[in-house]
Amino acid sequence: MATGSHQPYPRSARVNQILREVISDELVRLADFDERLELITVTGVDTSPDLRQATVYFDSLSADAHEALVEHRSAIQASVNAQTRLKRTPKLSFAADPAVRSGEAIEEILRRQSHDDA
Repeated sequence: MATGSHQPYPRSARVNQILREVISDELVRLADFDERLELITVTGVDTSPDLRQATVYFDSLSADAHEALVEHRSAIQASVNAQTRLKRTPKLSFAADPAVRSGEAIEEILRRQSHDDA
């Protein structure tokens, strides 16, 4: 690769970003009808290389967030279908973002270490 050239933005990364935005907007709309969706943050989307599946990663203060997302998957999927110009829209699945939990665990360890050192 020549100096100064740059990699083209991968299609899957563009699709992930578009899906994240559309899904986030739809969750704001759905939160008016289901309070379990009020405090959900879409932290990322990971689409399979063939664009047939997409895992939506989220964080929420609600213990029922995953259940609510699964219940509303068809409405979220319909919104993605309507708002994107993809030949085929990926089937959505939802998972709690493991990075958020890992970060919380590390913060707790650091707090305990700081407390023990005091």
